[in-house]
Amino acid sequence: MTNERLSRRTVLRAGAVGAGIVAAGVPGIAVATRSRPVLTHGVQTGDVTTDGAILWTRADRPARMLVEVGYDEDFRRARTIRGPLLTPDTGGTGKLRLDHFAPGRTVHYRVTAEDLDGRASSAPLTGSFRTAPTGREDVRFTWSGDVAGQGWGINPDIGGLTAYRSMLRRDPDFFLHSGDTVYADGPLAETVTLPDGRLWRNVVTQEKTKVAETLAEYRGQFAYNMLDENVRAFTSRVPSIVQWDDHEVTNNWYPGEILDLPAYTEKRVDVLAARAFRAFHEWQPIDARRAVAGRVYRGFSYGRHVDVFVLDMRTYKDANNAPKDGKGVILGARQAKWLVDGLARSTATWKIVAADLPVGLTVPDGADIEGVANGLPGAPGGREHELAGVLRTLARRRVRNVVWLTADVHYTAAHHYSPDRAAVGDFDPFWEFVSGPLHAGAFGPNALDPTFGPQAVFTHAPPVANTSPLAGFQHFGEVNVDGRTGTLRVDLRDGHGVSLWSKTLTPQR
Repeated sequence: MTNERLSRRTVLRAGAVGAGIVAAGVPGIAVATRSRPVLTHGVQTGDVTTDGAILWTRADRPARMLVEVGYDEDFRRARTIRGPLLTPDTGGTGKLRLDHFAPGRTVHYRVTAEDLDGRASSAPLTGSFRTAPTGREDVRFTWSGDVAGQGWGINPDIGGLTAYRSMLRRDPDFFLHSGDTVYADGPLAETVTLPDGRLWRNVVTQEKTKVAETLAEYRGQFAYNMLDENVRAFTSRVPSIVQWDDHEVTNNWYPGEILDLPAYTEKRVDVLAARAFRAFHEWQPIDARRAVAGRVYRGFSYGRHVDVFVLDMRTYKDANNAPKDGKGVILGARQAKWLVDGLARSTATWKIVAADLPVGLTVPDGADIEGVANGLPGAPGGREHELAGVLRTLARRRVRNVVWLTADVHYTAAHHYSPDRAAVGDFDPFWEFVSGPLHAGAFGPNALDPTFGPQAVFTHAPPVANTSPLAGFQHFGEVNVDGRTGTLRVDLRDGHGVSLWSKTLTPQR
């Protein structure tokens, strides 16, 4: 369709995607008709294991999810699985576990939605994923975060969220989404005038014209990103492991917070977080069996070389205005014990900690602190105290080859932490790699807190805050583990997939 057809009336009609029938005129989205259901937002897989994955889709009306699945791309020997009902109770979304497959195999699937009376079916959508291996195979995955933030949404003039296209070209085994999967607190304008006079244009839906407060509005945040054809092409071929950060609810949130912002009529963050949490789990391909009681933190194994530990550094944290020199909380006792015990039990060559907040970068919230680092020299204080306990225990239990990956700060960097430079000396050196934004305003760099002895070995950040995606400061990271040697290579890539910096790590035995 031509760009001229993306009028304000057209894109606002697409607001129906969050709660009801899809409107006409949105690029890449079918028009709902009375005669047959429509799968409105593509397909996704996630939380991949050695025998399968979670499959997700959404229909425009109550319907039954039907899936053909097998090893053959032509589905000649496929089996058919009757999935769940797709109903308004979940905003039309539904998930099905595909299992009983062999490790390390490519699985093809074809999804349709069948009317409840069984007389009409949607057009099919197809996709594929690779099950996790069990041996010493090569492993490749990408990670990033921060999508459609700071006023930079789907711009049809540049082809949409193009970093997803670049990641798909890298053919990763899976994608680790490090949070800020949506910007529920970031309304979009139709146009933004750039400093050089150029015009940025956004596709805008009704839900993206204000901050999200209701369940329908939170659902609409996730629906918006899935309008993009690059995102749908990526999710149909690459399984995701997803965590959340703050913008899925509101900026810099913490439990118990009461907002003092005129844009919100609902001021209780706990109420907003519950609605956002429900929408997050409805719209993301997360396995309820691993996310026990709906939690976000969970773990995965990908062959002999890679174990991934997904953290939730939002749900259990203390207030941002808590004392900086006390004994603060960022993980909570239960999650911290889960992390330490899981890392200690892991027999994988590399233990990947997927953190939604960086370890040593100071992330302020006005005069307060919303991240781990408290910005003060000397002994660990505030939330650093809990993290120091984690690092200390890992050193005592001789857990080696732990690598931390994160996003959040909207630039890319490589940090090396060492007790030789730190205010504390009872932890082992480790690397933290930062990547992002995937499609949002670019910022940075942030100040490094000296507590754990970080050194910025590489940084790629814009000269001014909230630089648009046109300026070349969009990023994703890539990890390649050699199946034969066990070495791990990290590439910090720009939004076009160009490697800006790389580092190869040799495992300690």
